[in-house]
Amino acid sequence: MSPAAATRPASYEEFKRRIRHMITPEGLGHGLALRLDPTDVVISPFPKCGTTWLQQVVHSLRTGGDLDFDDISEVVPWIETAFDLGQDLDAPHRATPRAFKSHLSSDAVPKGGRYIIALRDPRDALVSLFRFMEGWYFEAGSIDIETFARGEFLARDGRDYWEHLASWWRQRERDDVLLLAYEHMHADLPGTVGRVAKFIGVPLTPPLLATVLSESSLANMQAHKHKYDDKLMRERSEQVCGLPPGSDSAKVRSGKVGSHQELPAAIVEELDVIWTETIAQEFGLADYLALLEALQNDGGA
Repeated sequence: MSPAAATRPASYEEFKRRIRHMITPEGLGHGLALRLDPTDVVISPFPKCGTTWLQQVVHSLRTGGDLDFDDISEVVPWIETAFDLGQDLDAPHRATPRAFKSHLSSDAVPKGGRYIIALRDPRDALVSLFRFMEGWYFEAGSIDIETFARGEFLARDGRDYWEHLASWWRQRERDDVLLLAYEHMHADLPGTVGRVAKFIGVPLTPPLLATVLSESSLANMQAHKHKYDDKLMRERSEQVCGLPPGSDSAKVRSGKVGSHQELPAAIVEELDVIWTETIAQEFGLADYLALLEALQNDGGA
């Protein structure tokens, strides 16, 4: 399809049909076959739960402040998409430890490394994912947030958020797993940077802390948002999904906590029901606030 003829989907069904082409079975297979060293770091939150933020924190820590990249995933590659994007996961990294991005659960992610996961209120994650996809993968205003929510978070075959959370919560006491919360990162970035530095084995000096805080601040990442706009994936989406060029694929937006206020009440109620049926039933955590409290008591804030 020529760029002039390219259009964005205007229905949820068409959106799902086209987005399937982004990650091929062959590409995913190559990613899952990655052999990790014990010092390798895999940043693996659910989408829109702080992944890009943590990519920047880890990369700043290990390099002392390198911003010489066009896309953060050039220097912290995404395991599931690297092959389809023409990246070699075994290529040398700019610094140690090697660092990778993923959205995989603990059951599916390649084994043998160290894992950093940020959790986020499912209501906020839903709103953030919707805003991220709107205007890029589907035409703005063509799919309402209720339809999107029912397909992505509420359908029986679309409950990846809860499966991902549960898989990592079961692993939270392992020495090779660092479980964080987006809300805690937002409230105490210096504390988060300190915990990440210790976890990945980087000595944290006051000058390095200052550099990392500056480079991973919301203001700085917004000022350099072209480095965090999924350039590699956007170019691929135009080729394999027939999307028009120039989409707004920026990942660094408001960074708000509590954006779920715009969700319809019925969707919030259904999200709460699924939480009760899954997370509360298995772990005894009545809601997301209870999870945050438990994580804080575990030293997660």
